[in-house]
Amino acid sequence: MSAVIFDCDGVLVDSEILAEHTLQTHLEAWLPDVDVAAELNQALGMTTANIIAHLQTLSRHTLAFDAVDQVDAAIEARLSRELRPLPGAADAIRSCPFMTAVVSNSHRRRVEASLAVTGLDKALDGALIVTAEQVANPKPAPDLYLLAAKTLELSPRACLAVEDSVAGVRAAVAAGLTVVGFVGASHLDARQAERLFDAGAWRVIAHLEELESLIALWSADGLAARSSR
Repeated sequence: MSAVIFDCDGVLVDSEILAEHTLQTHLEAWLPDVDVAAELNQALGMTTANIIAHLQTLSRHTLAFDAVDQVDAAIEARLSRELRPLPGAADAIRSCPFMTAVVSNSHRRRVEASLAVTGLDKALDGALIVTAEQVANPKPAPDLYLLAAKTLELSPRACLAVEDSVAGVRAAVAAGLTVVGFVGASHLDARQAERLFDAGAWRVIAHLEELESLIALWSADGLAARSSR
């Protein structure tokens, strides 16, 4: 038995650009002495709380105690209005010959809302969802992927991850998964494929329609490796 585990933001839903713009608007107003845009470019895949905590250390200004809550509320409001699925996401889920799951650095409320508003919850049809609040150390630590594999009762080597961020690729690789990098979301630049390969991605795709053939190749390679032992 095997599984394909999807990241949510930037893989199934085109949310990262909306979240990034909202976060940047708030932080530029609150931390005018920090190059927020440059810092956010380095923080793709990190949790909102960790990003805000990091930028706070770079500034002489002090954030409000509820800064994370303010940003999260603003992001969720915008996602509810503007969020769309990535092209081919529903078909990629439905065509998968294995179990599917979602592993996200976002909190469950946001993930479930994102999947519902885009209709992808129907394609996933009750699939396992593992989110940031379930582990002590989210991505780039391997904890989320290890928890997902354990819950699915699979070896990490029997799981294929699909990730758009360096942090996500590193998390999955550290947990022992094979990783397909995805660079089709609107927030990514032309160098992201190179970054994902450097982080340990096995293959990188720009369109989710390409995933089906890679799943078949990964499955065949795994079967050949097991048969040769």
